[in-house]
Amino acid sequence: MGDAMNAVIDALNTIFWGYVLIYGLLAVGIFFTIRLGALQFLHFGEMIRSVMGARQSDKSGISPFQALCTSLASRVGTGNLAGVAVALYLGGAGAIFWMWMVALVGMATAYAESTLAQLYKVRDGAGQYRGGPAFYLSKGLKAPWAGSIFSVCLIISFGLVFNAVQANSIADAMEGAFGFNKLMVGVALAVLAGIVIFGGLRSIARFAEFVVPFMAAAYVLMALVVLAMNYSEVPGVLATIVRSAFGLEEAAGGVAGSVTAAMLNGIKRGLFSNEAGMGSAPNVAATATPNPHHPASQGFVQATGVFIDTLVICTATAVMILLSGVLEPGNGVTGTQLTQLAMEAHIGDAGRYFIAFAILFFAFTSIVANYSYAENAMIFLGLGGKVGMLCLRCAALAMVVWGAYQAVGTVFNAADASMGLMATINLIGILLLSGTVAKLTKDYLAQRKTGVEPVFRADDYPELKDKINSDIWY
Repeated sequence: MGDAMNAVIDALNTIFWGYVLIYGLLAVGIFFTIRLGALQFLHFGEMIRSVMGARQSDKSGISPFQALCTSLASRVGTGNLAGVAVALYLGGAGAIFWMWMVALVGMATAYAESTLAQLYKVRDGAGQYRGGPAFYLSKGLKAPWAGSIFSVCLIISFGLVFNAVQANSIADAMEGAFGFNKLMVGVALAVLAGIVIFGGLRSIARFAEFVVPFMAAAYVLMALVVLAMNYSEVPGVLATIVRSAFGLEEAAGGVAGSVTAAMLNGIKRGLFSNEAGMGSAPNVAATATPNPHHPASQGFVQATGVFIDTLVICTATAVMILLSGVLEPGNGVTGTQLTQLAMEAHIGDAGRYFIAFAILFFAFTSIVANYSYAENAMIFLGLGGKVGMLCLRCAALAMVVWGAYQAVGTVFNAADASMGLMATINLIGILLLSGTVAKLTKDYLAQRKTGVEPVFRADDYPELKDKINSDIWY
């Protein structure tokens, strides 16, 4: 029975991750980049402005800055440490170039999905804003069934399994660096995560707003120190990344450094890390009170998240590994182990502890933020009452304890399949709604051009009359 189940899951993953998503996510990113007029390049300043002026919230929503920090808490996880190392090990230095490319087109996808999430948001029983792909599929495309499938997949992958995976990474790191018992680490994590998530969305947002900027800054600062220590080698490393991406660098072992390996690993790890187009971040983008009062402003904020995740944090990891000289294709050292070795090469024994703490912060914030996504899915499915939320919270924390001491192979594959289905549904949805995204973007930028603060006016969008919540967008 188990073997048959594994075979089905593996087949689904081959279809989703081998074909549909690698090409689908890229194609959708390129489509939105063209359709929105290369918005992430030409209006980069607007992205920075939308994050800077994003501090106020109201009784229904969290602030845009809190939403950015919560989505970054989820985006920035073990993928930024271990995933980058895996990409380098399997794809060579060129993988990093393709990671950048994915992020650059992914910014347009992230913009589109978060703008839609803002537009179709609703208020829950407690008066909080809620929304996300399930809501825009249901209201924008009149396909509540798609929203339901999406929500179930989101709860399985983000609400439950990914938390086991993140807990597993923390337990491994803590055992490796300090010799802690894995089960005890799991229990401690569950207690700490419980304190945050039982406080609900506001408590998660406040936690993220406080911890995420500190954690990202500390990590990037460390990378800058490493760069400063090896400043003479930096141009060479950057040249290697670009040359390897196009197969101009004769790689040791020939095959491993081939262009295809670099492309596939860079693209796959990049997508995993920044989550653009997956339909995860829009769940928190929808809960923000936008400033300016226009759905597109949240799109700009979340596009910035993809930039920070991949072009800043993943690049920091890559440069630290490439400057350390410990990367050897085929020697079996990959993942977190490789990142730790690289740090030890730079700062001695302290490197191991630094990476252990980085994993603790990166993965712990992911657990808390991933859980918040699942809350939205429960509300969409009509299970958002006290009992439903209590069950979700207990299940999520149980997965943290379980994940800490279990090898999570099969389960992780199941979550991959579940996330694959979720992302496929989301991509189809945002493509079908791309006309609305284009119209919102044009409206926002036209208002900016005349020098006024952009405001959404429902009268300009008669086609949305019965689809959006008229007491939120009027």
